[in-house]
Amino acid sequence: MRNEQPVSTPAGPGQGSAVPARVADAVRRRVKRLYSRHHGRLPFHGWHHVRFVSAKGREFAELNGADAGVVDVAGLVHDLNYLVLRDSQASAGRFLRLNLLAKAGASPQLARRIDGIVCEAEMSSRGRDISLEAQALSDADTLFKAVPITPVLLAHRYLAENRVSLRRLANKIVGDQQRAYDQGFYFYNPTIAARYSEWARANLRLWQCIAESLDDPCVEDLVCAIDPALI
Repeated sequence: MRNEQPVSTPAGPGQGSAVPARVADAVRRRVKRLYSRHHGRLPFHGWHHVRFVSAKGREFAELNGADAGVVDVAGLVHDLNYLVLRDSQASAGRFLRLNLLAKAGASPQLARRIDGIVCEAEMSSRGRDISLEAQALSDADTLFKAVPITPVLLAHRYLAENRVSLRRLANKIVGDQQRAYDQGFYFYNPTIAARYSEWARANLRLWQCIAESLDDPCVEDLVCAIDPALI
């Protein structure tokens, strides 16, 4: 997939990156401590998710020519909004994100850049032409959603964490993700798209079927019998 954004130099934290190694290390320590303190509140968007997105974001940044150190740190702080407000957008975590980055030693300019990348990569609003760093972060976060084990092992955790119904979750997934899939930028990097798009297609179809099934009164009654909170 062609992208007109300027190419950055691939780099890990402290290796030609805009993020000094000491800052990257401090961010990781602070984020890990924060998630450890709030472990019970974030069964879906917890440290396991953040660590996955950070690691894959760094890998994908090295693939697309972005600043891997910036993407690595952006991955660590991208979901802090869920500590501020349940079922919220990335921008809801801006104050906490900027504050944590500042305490870790990031300059105001770097902190604002990282926050901008996080918000730019937001699934529900991202467009075709976003920065290479946001593309790498988005591809990593989107992959977490598309991994086949996510609906099996983690969907119930999302429902519990955000206190939403099964119907609302299904409609949110399809509503947020189908447009990007249909328009060809569900994944930005063509190598990543070739590797994982079949997973994405299957995941979207699964959630479409779930939404459709809940229109059947017998299915709705069945779900209600299992757990009324899911309706």
